[in-house]
Amino acid sequence: MAFDNILVVCVGNICRSPIAEAILKQQYPQKTIDSAGVSAVVGNGADPIAITVMSELGIDMSGHVAKQIDETLVMRADLILTMSANQTKWITERWPHCRGKTFRIGHWIDEDIADPYKQEKAAFETAQQGIVSSLDLWTGQIS
Repeated sequence: MAFDNILVVCVGNICRSPIAEAILKQQYPQKTIDSAGVSAVVGNGADPIAITVMSELGIDMSGHVAKQIDETLVMRADLILTMSANQTKWITERWPHCRGKTFRIGHWIDEDIADPYKQEKAAFETAQQGIVSSLDLWTGQIS
């Protein structure tokens, strides 16, 4: 099964999901990658610390604009990656048809990615590293 349309989800869509979206876009330029929040800070840019952490990897996230997850986004997605078990549950309860395609990004290591919002840069670096290593384990499924 090829996943050509991937949606990454976190809470506010300003820290973790934009990081994962940016990494996936770099790894899979031929795929459609998007991100959203279950409680998005709609219209806001990515967190300044998230932008800094990503620019250190040579990835520019300055153009990101946060948006709320909705029916259109989940219908379009072949794969929905969340940051926590709670977000997966929230999505599959709201849209039961998403059950077979919604997983935690840390599914293969059975881990959530902690929210670095309003924390020090180190928390963002930890989240970014967790996202990178989790996405590495998805490579066989995504490509």
